[in-house]
Amino acid sequence: MPLTVRPVDAALFDDVQTVLGDRGQAARCQCQGYRLGWHDQHSPDVAGRRELLRDQVAEGHGLLAHLDGEPVGWCSLSPRPHSTHLRKTTWAGRHEDRDDAGVWSVTCFVTRAGYRRRGVSTALAAGTVDLARSHGARLVEAYPIQPAPGAEVTWGELHVGALTAFLAAGFEIVHRPSLRRVVVRHDC
Repeated sequence: MPLTVRPVDAALFDDVQTVLGDRGQAARCQCQGYRLGWHDQHSPDVAGRRELLRDQVAEGHGLLAHLDGEPVGWCSLSPRPHSTHLRKTTWAGRHEDRDDAGVWSVTCFVTRAGYRRRGVSTALAAGTVDLARSHGARLVEAYPIQPAPGAEVTWGELHVGALTAFLAAGFEIVHRPSLRRVVVRHDC
């Protein structure tokens, strides 16, 4: 069975939790870091963040990848105004409406251990355009890391995705707020 990517709904919340796991940063954060900010993302209230993610999944704000029927990858995306902390990390030098709900933000990827380097993130990145379009977005924006040639990047740093995955999905670079962070976009 091939790798499949589909939009989430309330019935897939347990599969999302399988991907996030029960330990590590993904399990603690519950993809709420760019929604809540650093302090709240690291508070002891994991159950509260899990309930926020449950609401996000029920709204259809994300994609889930399965390989041979097994949940293997998750991608969080939603209207840009939902990710208020994101504006603090990617906004230097930008002059546009931060609250434009017609722009959807891709903020998080998680691929389960044992399934990495199989194209899961690339497939999820490609699926973001159709999902955002189905919700009425006109643009999808993402904030991947572009590591220096030969530089090691830990898994945790790649929670925003790798630039190569987005370029393969047809995204274009529109801004470079730092040496490693890139803002990419795709029309819907």
